Amino acid sequence: MSPKLLTQDAMLLKVRSWQAEGNRVVFTNGCFDILHAGHVRYLSAARKLGDRLVIGLNTDASVRKLKGPKRPVAPEGDRAEVLSALASVDAVTLFDDDTPEQLIGMLLPDILVKGADWPVEKIAGAAAVLAHGGSVLTVPLLEGRSTSGIIDTIIHLYCPQTTVGTS
Repeated sequence: MSPKLLTQDAMLLKVRSWQAEGNRVVFTNGCFDILHAGHVRYLSAARKLGDRLVIGLNTDASVRKLKGPKRPVAPEGDRAEVLSALASVDAVTLFDDDTPEQLIGMLLPDILVKGADWPVEKIAGAAAVLAHGGSVLTVPLLEGRSTSGIIDTIIHLYCPQTTVGTS
């Protein structure tokens, strides 16, 4: 298990420690199922907005609620390990809720980041971060890169008779 994978309580202590040292903590979240270049560029861009990048990672149960019974492809432990291996990522914690709103409200990062496909007013946790004096920002996504698109490509290449989508 990666030392970057923390319980929510340990993440809170780490975030507060970094903030006490004057570090600006950036938070983002997602499923990060089948990590691809779009994810890597997104996380790198998010990290550049502050001093530390922490990730709220959807548990397998949470991903199934959001994406359907066939997802995630990669289990949460594998997804957390791959994210933890990225130089741009300082810490990862799992959350089981439909949204990371409660986790964000607990951590109160300095900067909350999502992809540019999210309107700021619909970003979970934005109100708590803004009320605490933080910022909510979006970063551009890499065009044409998505986990669902990768899964669809694999299905069409290796199971062309399959007509059922991934989402």
